[in-house]
Amino acid sequence: MSEQMNELLLTAAQVAQTLGVSKRQVFRLNSSAKIPAPIKIAGATRWRAQEIAAWIRAAAPDRKTWISIKEPRR
Repeated sequence: MSEQMNELLLTAAQVAQTLGVSKRQVFRLNSSAKIPAPIKIAGATRWRAQEIAAWIRAAAPDRKTWISIKEPRR
């Protein structure tokens, strides 16, 4: 199995628990681009667990900053 297939995906409730906020606040943070972008799977919204953990370690920057950190220009 590929590495991507083994990747753990989190629900909004799990992200909320990780961040210590409400599920509604997770969706607000997402709408205002304050957390990493989620992925959509058959209408379900999920976040990559490894990305959320790395984002927290990077001091939780806004999405634009996070993208520039994780995908530096070449």
